[in-house]
Amino acid sequence: VPVSDADLCAAFAAVEDARGDLPLTYFEFGTLAAVWLFSRAGLDAAILEVGLGGRLDAVNVFDADCAVVVSVDLDHQDYLGNSIEAIGFEKAGIFRAGKPAIFSEARIPQSVVDHAATIGADLRLAGRDFGVQRLATHWQFWGPRGKRHGLPFPALRGAYQLNNAAGVLAALDALHDVLPIAQQDVKRGLLEVDLPGRLQLLPGRPAVVLDVAHNPHAARALADGLGNMGFYQNTYALFSILNDKDIRGVVEAVKQRFDAWFVAPINHPRGTSVELLRQTIAEAAPAQAVHVLSSIASAYERVYNAANQNDRIVVFGSFYTVSDVLRIRRDTP
Repeated sequence: VPVSDADLCAAFAAVEDARGDLPLTYFEFGTLAAVWLFSRAGLDAAILEVGLGGRLDAVNVFDADCAVVVSVDLDHQDYLGNSIEAIGFEKAGIFRAGKPAIFSEARIPQSVVDHAATIGADLRLAGRDFGVQRLATHWQFWGPRGKRHGLPFPALRGAYQLNNAAGVLAALDALHDVLPIAQQDVKRGLLEVDLPGRLQLLPGRPAVVLDVAHNPHAARALADGLGNMGFYQNTYALFSILNDKDIRGVVEAVKQRFDAWFVAPINHPRGTSVELLRQTIAEAAPAQAVHVLSSIASAYERVYNAANQNDRIVVFGSFYTVSDVLRIRRDTP
């Protein structure tokens, strides 16, 4: 359902009027505005995405009919803890007693299993309760309700997207009685799905790939995706990241895919200094050149002019980095 600027302003005004003297965070305000819009749109289903962790996230104020945890890895450790088990516990906080709780990664922290058992959630695990079989030209899903045959591969790039799709189909199976989805609609969704900023390939040459990867887990997925995109004469990184991220871990995870780096500061209070970016890359990948620019715009201009038609430019490290380049592309004739 399209949402206009006027609709958004009305939602923000409604939240502002209702909150009184109660302070709200940016994410709480935005979540309430979204739900206000959902409540007026006559929706059959609403999907709420957790912003940070789960247990204390703004969306967790709502009792979901089904919860899905795609994966658990190290990120936002200052808020969620310094181990996979600690972060798993925070993510499992979105589970509800007696409700389906889908976990779509093969590796599951014990803390997730324990919390589901403690509250009596209906935990459904990839590889045990549902899964995929990859074939040459298609794939099939299996779960408690049987198999879905002849499924097209997801339009989204990245091998991990098949596991993500399996988690979605497991959720649809769990909700079948209240939200039946036809097989043809599933196939159409897989073919038409679009997610800007995740291995997003922009039209034209040189190839420009956008990815918001900002932790080692996402950077490893980016590296795998880039490795499956075919041959390019050179691959250049346009990279900037916030200073509370594992910068060295991100660089280490993806450095083998690049021939040179172009770095610039993000226009944000938590942006990393270009000197730290340069130093980190120089230590992790000493054989790769690092070019330091004054802004994302100047870095994009420089790398775009340096690349030939057979090269590839990868913009990554932050939503801010990717959004700046999207804005530049939009505003450039």
